Amino acid sequence: MKTPKKTQKPYRDIIVIGASTGGVEALMELVKALPADFPAPIFVVMHVPADSPSILPQLLSSVSALEARHPQDGEAVEAGVIYVARPDHHLLLEGDRVLVTRGPKENRFRPSIDALFRSAAYTYGPRVTGVVLTGYLDDGTSGLWSVQRMGGVAVVQEPHDAAQPSMPTNALEFVAADHVVPLAQMATLLVRLTQEPARAKTRLPAAELDLLKVELTIAKQGGGFELGIIDKGKLTPFTCPDCHGALTQLIEGKLIRYRCHTGHAYTVSALLSEVTESVESMLYQSMRGLEETKMLLHNIGMHYTETLQTAVAELFFRKADVTGQQARVIHESILKHESLSGDLQFERKKLA
Repeated sequence: MKTPKKTQKPYRDIIVIGASTGGVEALMELVKALPADFPAPIFVVMHVPADSPSILPQLLSSVSALEARHPQDGEAVEAGVIYVARPDHHLLLEGDRVLVTRGPKENRFRPSIDALFRSAAYTYGPRVTGVVLTGYLDDGTSGLWSVQRMGGVAVVQEPHDAAQPSMPTNALEFVAADHVVPLAQMATLLVRLTQEPARAKTRLPAAELDLLKVELTIAKQGGGFELGIIDKGKLTPFTCPDCHGALTQLIEGKLIRYRCHTGHAYTVSALLSEVTESVESMLYQSMRGLEETKMLLHNIGMHYTETLQTAVAELFFRKADVTGQQARVIHESILKHESLSGDLQFERKKLA
């Protein structure tokens, strides 16, 4: 990648951005305000359904002086280009090249904001500026923490300015952001940051760097078990909602995360969301089974009624009624079942 000609010192010339709900409009507003001579590449992860065609590069190119595109795996990084993650593929950085991979999902997402941010932090260290924009839940928080730990700059959209404030709010809960600004000021800030020399490289404990390297390898190719992810944290009795593999607890500052031995990763919020959805699904299956049993018992009772075996028929009708009552109890449990989808910030507010 071309470096700024003004000096040989490293500058903050790598921009990584994560967005989710409300992100299309936010990204368009942001890139529209960037100048044609913007001296850094921009890497964007926007959550989209895996089977949905993405026209985000075309949308961004239509309003920006910069070119936006889906990169090819192994493509060389160029300044002034907006690289947008493909649906159902992680966007990672390695050396001076872009990687497009289908490693395990993180927080139920592929592409993952966290995976992009970690790869940039590991590859470029203090040259990175990480930006968390509007979105639901907390993808991006762990990655932004890694960006800052490696000496990069953490930027978060002002939550009150975001269409969906959860992602910015969760990021601010766990990361002491260097800048918290509304979207209207974001482009000016990024231009200024690219003109500032990067901080000195940060020295981190070997174990922390090793974990970061392992997680990047998982995002590229999976194989968490072979890479020893179980030994990188505290093995728990919990299992992965996706593949039912054993979950290892990982700690990043105040942030708790989980990763299974096959590679799937979750924050507490994402894990709670998956578990409660799974419980609700099992409750519905139980209710369906009881309702089908009630129908079968009633059908048998009708048979004995038609053959004038009244006493036997009444026995089956009573059993059908009891089974129906059990189904109603489960139905009431489903209606009362609290979704712990994890915006834990709201639970904290209740305690404040």
